[in-house]
Amino acid sequence: MKIFWLSWLLCGMVVSVVIAAELPPLEGLVEPNELVEFSSQIPGILETVAVERGARVRRGQVLAQLKSGVEVSAVKVAAARVEFGKRKAIRNSQLYKKQLISVHDKDELETEIQLAELELEEVRERLALRTIISTVDGVVVERNGAPGEYVGEEPFLTVAQLDPLNVELVVPVEYFGMIKLGATAQVQLEDAVGGSHKAKVVIVDQVIDAASGTFGVRLHLPNPKLKLPAGLKCQVVF
Repeated sequence: MKIFWLSWLLCGMVVSVVIAAELPPLEGLVEPNELVEFSSQIPGILETVAVERGARVRRGQVLAQLKSGVEVSAVKVAAARVEFGKRKAIRNSQLYKKQLISVHDKDELETEIQLAELELEEVRERLALRTIISTVDGVVVERNGAPGEYVGEEPFLTVAQLDPLNVELVVPVEYFGMIKLGATAQVQLEDAVGGSHKAKVVIVDQVIDAASGTFGVRLHLPNPKLKLPAGLKCQVVF
């Protein structure tokens, strides 16, 4: 709201009247909070894809698994080396106490164990890269990959985070300064869904688009049960 003071002379006295300029309803668009495209850090063949289009997923949920027989075997081999090294270290410690091996031999064995443990950590990390895990709570909106297909840097799954939803506004520059961070508004969705919902301003652009004479505003619209879809037009009333 902008405040305007109008003053004039009446019977020798200055009279002031306050006029409030209200924001009109603003056209907006409801969009996902995040749109995450999942690919693989390493190329490989899909073994399983655990979700279908339209499925709800949780952060940390396994979305897909690449074939990983070689990596699993590498982990087993590295783990066996670590275990063998530890057993050998126990035997050698007893020999060291009896001064049957030198300090150099003891140090060399301990270093070998450390290197084996690092190798085990490395192959476990390589194995973990073959599991695609969701980084957000959301809904699968696109699935392109299927078991047996080759995947790599190109995305094969897209997940939309729908709680909260983003309400994007393009506001004429004449209203700049009237919308503040943290302000609340009622979002009236188009008739296909309908209803009025409370949202909160989280972004007010501080750079004006000179070509259109507008600036952007984003509101967060809570959607905990994912009942509201993205892609709707709306009107926002402050």
